Amino acid sequence: MFAYLNSSMVFFVLLVSLSILFISMEAEATKPITKITVMGTVYCDMCSSNTFSRHSFYLSGVDVHIDCKFKASIPTTSELISFSVNRTTDKYGVYKLDIPSVGVNCAEGHATELSCRAITIGSSSSLCNIPGLSVASEQVKIKSRHNHCIYCLNALNYKPPKRNITLCGNQ
Repeated sequence: MFAYLNSSMVFFVLLVSLSILFISMEAEATKPITKITVMGTVYCDMCSSNTFSRHSFYLSGVDVHIDCKFKASIPTTSELISFSVNRTTDKYGVYKLDIPSVGVNCAEGHATELSCRAITIGSSSSLCNIPGLSVASEQVKIKSRHNHCIYCLNALNYKPPKRNITLCGNQ
């Protein structure tokens, strides 16, 4: 009877251990996944002032090259991760790069030393095709409550070949 009790007890302990293992694996799988988005805009600077004015408008179809590097600091390791992609602005003049989950929790500040740079490659606009501000590296980090970090790069622009004095004045 004692031998039967021991095998029953071993089976029970094994069953409890496996249950705990499966529950912990499920809890690990439901941890929030970090999403990092890098984005910016491109506009037509009609008055060649390097600022968005009432005569400016956002450019769609502009090709932008994005380079990003960041040091991911996780309790067990530290890695340098880099991305280099081309994106095209949408109808609102916005380009963006969604970086997949790489094991960092940027909402808790683990994505550190991020540096991104965007460079305009070319505008398909015949009205606005002379590069103005063509390199952006300054960024603002916005955190969300849902483990999503957004890095906004300063705006890029193109200018018309000739400044419209009637529209913009002499300055």
